[in-house]
Amino acid sequence: MPIDTSLPAFTSFAAVGDSFTEGMSDELPDGAYRGWADLLAARLATATPGFRYANLAVRGKLIRQIVDEQTETAAAMGADLVTLVGGLNDVLRPKCDVEEVCARLEEAVVRLAPSCRQLVLMRSPARRGPVATRFLPRMTRLYEHIDALAERHGAVVVDLFGAPVLGDPRMWAADRLHLNAEGHLRVAEAVGQAIGLPEQADWRAPLPPFVPPGWVARRGADLRFTREHLLPWIGRRLTGRSSGDGRPAKRPELLPLEP
Repeated sequence: MPIDTSLPAFTSFAAVGDSFTEGMSDELPDGAYRGWADLLAARLATATPGFRYANLAVRGKLIRQIVDEQTETAAAMGADLVTLVGGLNDVLRPKCDVEEVCARLEEAVVRLAPSCRQLVLMRSPARRGPVATRFLPRMTRLYEHIDALAERHGAVVVDLFGAPVLGDPRMWAADRLHLNAEGHLRVAEAVGQAIGLPEQADWRAPLPPFVPPGWVARRGADLRFTREHLLPWIGRRLTGRSSGDGRPAKRPELLPLEP
């Protein structure tokens, strides 16, 4: 659905979701994460004095947690712009009721759409490889539902999954689960264009031809990935823990953001 560009500029922005919206793994020198939502908010703030921004996202959250813990808070803020991204953590788990995920996502949309001037949904990006291929039927069902929700509730859908460049492994961090800094820059540009901001770059532009590393380098990277990321992830799954347990929202209040 196209944006009505005759409306005034966005004066506030609330972001809802999981680690993707929190900004992992766009790491700053101090160890904090930036991410596409912070980048978009900073751009909006430069054009609007008094611009306010909240980011309720917490890493590791499933769609039921996003709905239960974030949507009411976000709706009460009354922000002009709201982004909602969730459900991929669910569909990438070994066991998942996709229809339940779709139903909970719909709860969030029904609550958030009337509370804001523009709701933005996304087809989340996925690193191309065997994991994405294995779960593609679930992802396809989720994305079809997102399209249908957007049509019914006047939301904008940003199709990140359909952009081949965001599936390029070079756009992903060492954990192979989160976009790197370049990936987040591209997402910020994609969302900006979707809400009517002037184009600053071609976010779909492919990277230069890929020259794969040698066998030794690939095996070394696989070993580091297994030791530093895969085994801890498996450990959390086996013990019922999440990387977001006990972690507060990134920016829990809708407060002025300095440009």
